[in-house]
Amino acid sequence: MNSPDSHRFDPPGRPSGSHPPAGWIEVVCGSMFSGKTEELLRRIKRARLARQPVLLFKPRIDNRYDAVKVVSHEGVNADALPVSTAAEILERVPPGTAVVGIDEVQFFDDAIVGAAESLATRGVRVIAAGLDQDWKGQPFGPVPALMAVAEYVTKLHAVCAQCGAPGTRSQRLVAAEGQLFVGGSAEYESRCRACFVPEQVLP
Repeated sequence: MNSPDSHRFDPPGRPSGSHPPAGWIEVVCGSMFSGKTEELLRRIKRARLARQPVLLFKPRIDNRYDAVKVVSHEGVNADALPVSTAAEILERVPPGTAVVGIDEVQFFDDAIVGAAESLATRGVRVIAAGLDQDWKGQPFGPVPALMAVAEYVTKLHAVCAQCGAPGTRSQRLVAAEGQLFVGGSAEYESRCRACFVPEQVLP
């Protein structure tokens, strides 16, 4: 298990053996503003420095900062392919791809779990980043299932906007319907367990 401050991860080398090399799934999760996207982009950058064929995907619904880039709240960014479904990801990953990154994975439906497993079985390293809890403090979309089948899980913490403790939850600040509401610092802030008010929008 990762310690609270263990935010860096570097994968092991591929073992040698008689069977074709298998890939694996990595999940980077946490609350809003915990650095999930920055950690995803750090791993993608290292893979590219190692000259590995990499593809980076983002959900088409998330166009807060850029339609065709993955962009962190701090402005770190990389070119990405916007997609609407898990099937699109599978269709756009050609043979020979070594690493597939998926940002904001909570916005996909449950089919993303099977897609990630299919890619890993084909020998691809899959790195998925997303929220593990929604604004009600409930498990968010396919992320819990991805965590269950992943070989590696990194849970990051933000800083509680109220008291400075480790922030593990995302407090919604504006009135909006539904779970899939895309927003930034004007719409959400990170809260710790004690300061979080579940199922309530705060002024």
